[in-house]
Amino acid sequence: MRFRTRLFSFLFLAVFLLPGSAYAMHISEGILPLNWCLLWYAASAPFVLYGLRRLKKLSGADLSFKPLVGLMAAMVFIISAMPIPVPTAGTCSHPCGTGISGILLGPGISILVALVALLLQALFLAHGGISTLGANLFSMGIVGSITGYAVFKGLRGLRMGLFPAGFAAGLLADWATYLTTSVELASGIRGGDPFMPLFVKIAVAFVPTQLPLGILEGFGTAGMVILLSRKRPDILVKLNVIKKEEAAA
Repeated sequence: MRFRTRLFSFLFLAVFLLPGSAYAMHISEGILPLNWCLLWYAASAPFVLYGLRRLKKLSGADLSFKPLVGLMAAMVFIISAMPIPVPTAGTCSHPCGTGISGILLGPGISILVALVALLLQALFLAHGGISTLGANLFSMGIVGSITGYAVFKGLRGLRMGLFPAGFAAGLLADWATYLTTSVELASGIRGGDPFMPLFVKIAVAFVPTQLPLGILEGFGTAGMVILLSRKRPDILVKLNVIKKEEAAA
């Protein structure tokens, strides 16, 4: 009960204390045609169902898992609620947070975390939209989570340290999200024009803001992994991020 009270208080303060500029997060309402909105909903649905099955399985085995998921959802909500307008792209640039949630919770659960964060932002902050929720979830939740998880696990498998693996995971998860957003925008609004020139134009428009933001998110992701490894290595062992031998060392 105490955890829930703190979580709701955290979300309440986040909603009402964030800057009031109503910039659209990711792709806002009215940017994509209805058929493309439905397409991205359909593409995202199987991943959401997979995440729900994973959540049921893991929370059934460990009652402390759901509070951790709630805490991660609040964190991703805050991290991704800092929009920087990119007028030439018709959307915004911002950190994502799904790199770290993918590392800690796995991509399936991280997708649900992103869904909750994006839904709350669409409903209460006018960031993103309900019609474009499927597209925004696909870019940030699905592509971002899978990229962060895969990069981290791949580099750890090559015996790379926690910091460089976490940095690369956060960086590439962020950039992959925006490349996917560029694909979604270019494919949805191009009409009869060629896809590639518009995609390149939108992707380049993100470079001035997302290049440094991606690097910053890389450092932030690596920092959180290192902090947990020093303060609570047992949590990382429990989540299969590190092995018991590493925690003992």
